[in-house]
Amino acid sequence: MIRFLALLILALGLAGPAAAQEPPRWTIAIHGGAGVIERGQLTPERDAEYRAALEAAVEAGAEVLRNGGSSLDAVQASIEVMEDNPMFNAGRGAVFTAEGTNSLDAAIMDGQTLSAGAVAGVSRTRHPIALARAVMEQSPHVMLAGEGADAFAASVGLEQVDPAFFFTQRRWDQLVDTLTQRGWQIPERPAGTEPTSGASAALTDGDDHRFGTVGVVAVDSQGRIAAGTSTGGTTAKRWGRIGDTPVIGAGTWAGRGCAVSATGAGEYFIRLTVARDICGLNHAAHMPVQQAADLIISEVGSIGGDGGVIALTEDGSVAFSMNTSGMYRGWANQDTAPQVAIYSDEDVVLP
Repeated sequence: MIRFLALLILALGLAGPAAAQEPPRWTIAIHGGAGVIERGQLTPERDAEYRAALEAAVEAGAEVLRNGGSSLDAVQASIEVMEDNPMFNAGRGAVFTAEGTNSLDAAIMDGQTLSAGAVAGVSRTRHPIALARAVMEQSPHVMLAGEGADAFAASVGLEQVDPAFFFTQRRWDQLVDTLTQRGWQIPERPAGTEPTSGASAALTDGDDHRFGTVGVVAVDSQGRIAAGTSTGGTTAKRWGRIGDTPVIGAGTWAGRGCAVSATGAGEYFIRLTVARDICGLNHAAHMPVQQAADLIISEVGSIGGDGGVIALTEDGSVAFSMNTSGMYRGWANQDTAPQVAIYSDEDVVLP
């Protein structure tokens, strides 16, 4: 009888306003790349620009989650903001290959179903992260590459652009500088682009971090967790090189209540299946996610790699870990406005 009355009270919404009005719980974390980013290296103006860009990316995903949207939608929203911002090595800010082209990679993963989508070597799709999601949701495949990936994007209605859309003078100057240092041939300037006058921002603003990959992890108010990553790769890469970003389990992973996005020397992250191993330690060994991330990043360093990760668990615990002097990063949840940081020694209060 008592149990019946209790159920009746719950059904009538009489169990107390606190439970009924409990705000939805959600968390989001982002990164915008890791590398040699030391205090004093960025001008105050450039520092402020990066912080504003990070806050805008966090807020784009937070807005989705605040309104009850899914973690997948939040991941895509935040990454698309960074893909459109030439300050990051993804989308329109992508670095150039040795041949003078842009070759874009991305991946996304749904932690509830273990569904995943990835693309590599994209050159005409404005938002590679949207294409990765389309591969996951609208094809029987996990990864598509090159012209075929762009053709699939067009077939499902994703915005296509001329390759010149991705051109930025700053990244071109970085390529020329790198090729000159290596004694390699400098390719012709891409068609449809015009030189800009003045000193190269790439060589004077001090923010040429090597691993500008962007990534997002999020858990929504329904406890669904997801991860996504997008990158232009490394400056002057050759022979169709692909890093860890689109490799599920290496640069991107979500599953068993944990999500990770990585940025760094992809060859090392692939060898150690970094993203999945962090979540494996958290799940199987019940290791706190920060401890798991620090352990795996330490292993990356032990074999000669550098970079960092962001990680998140379904209870909203966030971890940032890096073996570099900086990583562009930020986070927010239902109780906290976007918080951002750049340098490795910068204190970040985590949930």
